[in-house]
Amino acid sequence: MADTTGNTSAAGVSGGAAPAPRKSSWRYIGPGIVVAATGVGAGDLVATLIAGSNFGYTLLWAAIIGCLVKISLAEACGRWHLATGRTLFDGWASIGPWTTWFFAIYAVIWGFVYGAAAMSSSALPLQALFPDVMGLEWWGIACGLVGLVFVWFNKYNVFEKVMTVLVGVMFVVTVYLAIRVTPNLGDAFAGLLPVLPDEKDSVLNTLGLIGGVGGTITLAAYGYWVNAKGWTNTGWMKVMRLDNRVAYATTGIFVVAMLFVGAELLHSAGIAIASGDKGLIQLGDILEQEYGTATGKLFLVGFFATSFTSLIGVWHGVSLMFADFLARRRGEREARGDELASGRRERSWAFRAYLLWLTFPPIVLLFQDEPFRLIIIYGVLGAAFMPFLALTLMWLLNSSRTPREWRNGSLSNGMLAVAGLLFLVLCVKQIWDQPWSEFFS
Repeated sequence: MADTTGNTSAAGVSGGAAPAPRKSSWRYIGPGIVVAATGVGAGDLVATLIAGSNFGYTLLWAAIIGCLVKISLAEACGRWHLATGRTLFDGWASIGPWTTWFFAIYAVIWGFVYGAAAMSSSALPLQALFPDVMGLEWWGIACGLVGLVFVWFNKYNVFEKVMTVLVGVMFVVTVYLAIRVTPNLGDAFAGLLPVLPDEKDSVLNTLGLIGGVGGTITLAAYGYWVNAKGWTNTGWMKVMRLDNRVAYATTGIFVVAMLFVGAELLHSAGIAIASGDKGLIQLGDILEQEYGTATGKLFLVGFFATSFTSLIGVWHGVSLMFADFLARRRGEREARGDELASGRRERSWAFRAYLLWLTFPPIVLLFQDEPFRLIIIYGVLGAAFMPFLALTLMWLLNSSRTPREWRNGSLSNGMLAVAGLLFLVLCVKQIWDQPWSEFFS
């Protein structure tokens, strides 16, 4: 494979001379763009908008810390893949069988509910742009099928190029909106000071914003995309770290831009929007009233790009993880990164089976009320995944499973510990807030 796309040689830890390090060059950037695009969904944007609407610029510092926390998690995933030549699931399996059961249950239930949510989120802006074409459910089905066909027939390199184009659309739209609302830079700089809002539950609300900035299972998929790019050994470590920083710098720009919009457009006027994706449709209407039809339509295009990148990103990345999971269960004693670099995982029946699972069963949910008990289980599993990721990465990267040179230092351990504690608190809160009395009634 050419240098511009990667290197499919075995990991440097497998014996022989260590691979020559690659210089960290912008021309290699790719997986970071993919993880940024996938991780920042419509839900992240509306949560940041609401934070700006409720608190102005007060929590700007929290959004930035959220990006730094995710940098540490994604870097740890990429470092494991490159330092060991093994996949993250292979590392999890080495910890104990409980990790396998957790992932299996999570992948099945999460995929079913997320599939419907992703299709619905992508459909909302399309229905708003083309209201007389067809109903929301049919737009959702169309988005799911387009995502299925695209991921089914294209390998990683094409997938990355399309994601990069969509990220460009997201970038242009969010930055344009941030400039259009004319942010108060003095207040924005004051928002960099770590101050909590003066209201009930301000600590938990702040932690929720920190934890919600682009944090999903796609962080774990980052190492898989690193390998799929062709980066399979420690010679790519510097490149991976630059790529990862670009990813969360991009995420930071998206989040800060939307917080500016919330602070200036909504907070100053005392306008409240709904939580969830429908809040972005409301924002589109407000932008149209304030700045004209063109700005409102442009925002809806950016909304679609944000939602659809999350859809195809999960369709590709989590399907790779599921294919790796099944390969390990079938008896592959050591799942190697070069297997991902070869593209064989993307052509496997397991990859395509999970693609089908993400697309067709969730269509049922588009036509009926969400199954109450399943949504609760989905919420609990989703909340548990991020502390699971942070704490297992600490375990793997401080053990003999990782070559000594690439084990965690004090900074990495500190960041992963903070991430683990943060997500553990949010997990407990999520579980506590579930209507369990109704669940068992």
